[in-house]
Amino acid sequence: MTHANKQLTHLIIQGYKSIDDCQLSLTNLNVLIGANGAGKSNFIGFFRFLSNVLDKQLQLLVGKSGGPDAILHFGRKQTEQLNAKMTFDQKHYQITLEPTADNRMVFRRETVYLGHLDSSNKYNSVESQGYFESQVDLYESNDPDNLNPLNEVIKAIRHWQVYHFHDTSDSAKVKQIHRINDNAFLRHDGANLAAFLYRIQKHHDKDYQRIVKTIQMVSPYFGDFHLRPTLNNSDSIELEWTERGQDFPFKASDLSDGTLRFIMLTTVLLQPQQFMPLAIIIDEPELGLHPYAINILAALISSASHQQQLIVSTQSVELVNEFDVADLVVVDKKQGASTFTRLDEQAYDQWLEDYSLGELWQKNIIGGRPQA
Repeated sequence: MTHANKQLTHLIIQGYKSIDDCQLSLTNLNVLIGANGAGKSNFIGFFRFLSNVLDKQLQLLVGKSGGPDAILHFGRKQTEQLNAKMTFDQKHYQITLEPTADNRMVFRRETVYLGHLDSSNKYNSVESQGYFESQVDLYESNDPDNLNPLNEVIKAIRHWQVYHFHDTSDSAKVKQIHRINDNAFLRHDGANLAAFLYRIQKHHDKDYQRIVKTIQMVSPYFGDFHLRPTLNNSDSIELEWTERGQDFPFKASDLSDGTLRFIMLTTVLLQPQQFMPLAIIIDEPELGLHPYAINILAALISSASHQQQLIVSTQSVELVNEFDVADLVVVDKKQGASTFTRLDEQAYDQWLEDYSLGELWQKNIIGGRPQA
């Protein structure tokens, strides 16, 4: 598949938590807006759920969640099964999961197919059912010459990354010592930030300097990262930094929460292209950021979306102001079910002559506000 064909073009989620029936077309930039509890986090959470499915951790996740009733929309009494379908141009991955009497979930169907299921193409479809964990690894290994285009569907999904940088407490993993060779990619919570930045600094200097200079735009006092193996163990590293014009190293705990989050976001969005996930999914990136930092963040998101697919949820009026109507997905909750709506850009042309997009959101002209 070309890069464009590796992007998720259409998503169906039925019966997952607050999502009864979501059928949504996706573009290169998708910004979810909505009130607290509308379902934005459940939409983002579905991508983490899917990652667990492909990693054969479905039963572990179901158990930790409290059983199938915590995953199915209003529980199994109302929702008999969870359906999901991911479409990449003409290639599809589809699952149907059902609860069992012993509080597990079983695959009623797991299908990867090209075009239509009734096609005569020899690579048309691979399907399994009755399993407790995904069988997609069998699909990938069935074609050692890598000729089967269906393999690309699973590879694309595996190259999504969901980022959640909310935890900046003293016990946050990003502030702890970690393995210096844990640097293949930036982890979802930024736990290996120092190791990942160390790799970029040593091998991708141009990208590293872009990251540092962008951080300095928001935090002028920031000089550079002070990246080195720990003194007692050369296999470990922790995040350290210096102030501009000084050489005394500070710890990550000396950074404000907002600055630390901005550093992680900047690293995600400016990392070398060869490390970039095919889809970058971020939950409420504006948390704790100054309005000026939010403006810079919006520019980074827009720029990254030229090459990668971005899915972002937000409650920030300042962040929404930096995007176009076509980028927004409005999330509302009606009769207990989350709805997801793309806006008709032309319908708001006259409104935008007098108001910003964020103001239209605040005035409830485009939806996505609390409802009685």
